[in-house]
Amino acid sequence: MRGVVYDWFGLNVWLFHFINNIRSEFLDKIMLLGTALGSHAHFDIYIILLIVIVFYNLAKQNTHSLSKKEIYFWLTPVVVLGVSYLIDGLFLEIIKPLMDFPRPPLALPLGSVNIVGPLELHHSFPSGHSSFAMMLVASTWPLLFGWQRWIGVFFVVWIGISRVSVGAHFPADVLAGFISSFLIVVLVRAALMKLVSRS
Repeated sequence: MRGVVYDWFGLNVWLFHFINNIRSEFLDKIMLLGTALGSHAHFDIYIILLIVIVFYNLAKQNTHSLSKKEIYFWLTPVVVLGVSYLIDGLFLEIIKPLMDFPRPPLALPLGSVNIVGPLELHHSFPSGHSSFAMMLVASTWPLLFGWQRWIGVFFVVWIGISRVSVGAHFPADVLAGFISSFLIVVLVRAALMKLVSRS
């Protein structure tokens, strides 16, 4: 079962090596930056930035003339992001030690993995950085338009690839992080919409 779901009949390891072996000093810096931007430790910065953007846009409009629907439109992403962050954090705290998949430097032959940044050996599945990046973009997606959505997609992909490039995760870990946090955001938003519709 794991051979299909996680190893992808060897494609997971092959893809890891393909990405991890593309090296240059400049690329390493870009990937380390991506990894830094995708850290859960920066949640407070992102949520404050989102709140500032939301209230700036609300202040630009005549608050008295705004309908409930318009106010919900602007405030919902803040609530979705906050609640999703709590649920996602709890989920990762449970699933990572439970699965306890080894990270590439421990799972693959010695010397076959290019490591940039701190050495990480355990709790590979799923990728917390990838999960966090997807959660940020999925939560704020309704507020993004046109080129902003392309930047959001680029951000998510960049964080995911960075985790493979620095030798911290397999592609399957990244994909699992994307899927789990996306589902969490969708469920939180659906639950919130249900509550709002009842009010």
